[in-house]
Amino acid sequence: MAGKNQTLILEFLLLGLPISSEYHLLFYALLLAMYLTTLLGNLLIILLVRLDSHLHTPMYLFLSNLSFSDLCFSSVTIPKLLQNMQSQVPTISYAGCLTQLYFFMFFGDMESFLLVVMAYDRYVAICFPLHYTSIMSTKFCVLLVLLLWMLTISHALLHTLLMARLSFCENNVILHFFCDISALLKLSCSDTYVNELMIFIMGGIISIIPFLLIVMSYVRIFFSILKVPSSQDIHKVFSTCGSHLSVVTLFYGTIIGLYLCPSGNNSTVKEISMAMMYTVVTPMLNPFIYSLRNRDMKRALIRVIFSKKISL
Repeated sequence: MAGKNQTLILEFLLLGLPISSEYHLLFYALLLAMYLTTLLGNLLIILLVRLDSHLHTPMYLFLSNLSFSDLCFSSVTIPKLLQNMQSQVPTISYAGCLTQLYFFMFFGDMESFLLVVMAYDRYVAICFPLHYTSIMSTKFCVLLVLLLWMLTISHALLHTLLMARLSFCENNVILHFFCDISALLKLSCSDTYVNELMIFIMGGIISIIPFLLIVMSYVRIFFSILKVPSSQDIHKVFSTCGSHLSVVTLFYGTIIGLYLCPSGNNSTVKEISMAMMYTVVTPMLNPFIYSLRNRDMKRALIRVIFSKKISL
């Protein structure tokens, strides 16, 4: 595969998880369990929002889109990782690698935008309850979701096309468990300045600005709730918002640390561990944090179960 043209690289070798062989089966079982939990949790939310008319509101429209995004985000990387863990030669084709990169960025961007929209939805609902229905109208929410899809498609396509123009010469071993954009740039024998510049510029728009907007929304919510005399309501909102912020910080913190503030001292093990946080852990936690703890979701689940029993 030696050469100077990227077409000579027909496939890449994925390093996978840097674990010893004695823990291989344990990690395989753990990842499989986490992936199945992610699938079941997010599918349940999508089905409940679809089947229960009481959940046809802006908040649950965003939640169902987040669940779909989480489900796809994990499915872009984890099935291939599980397959490669059972393979003697963990390869991925050049076209498959670019495809994985595109969908990874697409659903990652979608999750980032949806977290911002959901924080804004909570901000309007708590701080401006009387104007909520007029601000978060159905038409506005649908147009907002369509806009998010267009933005994520454009951003993912931009980085994929920039990656496709690069040449890959001799080394085809990706020191990661998926086709990560930073890992691919390290393999390229072309000038990657434009790619790195776009990661820095667009990364700020996709990651840092949304994270700051989310924090600002929750700060406004905190100050608004402090004016409420009921200590029970304050405790409830602080508990809910605190759990939301913990997941948001985990998601954005690892992404910003990996792509926008990379350290020269970062080892492969550290980078892979951080990537596991936002590709595996966050999509698994989101259904529990945002939805399944929600009283409306629990009631919807009971209504759906009992309606099915009655129909039978």
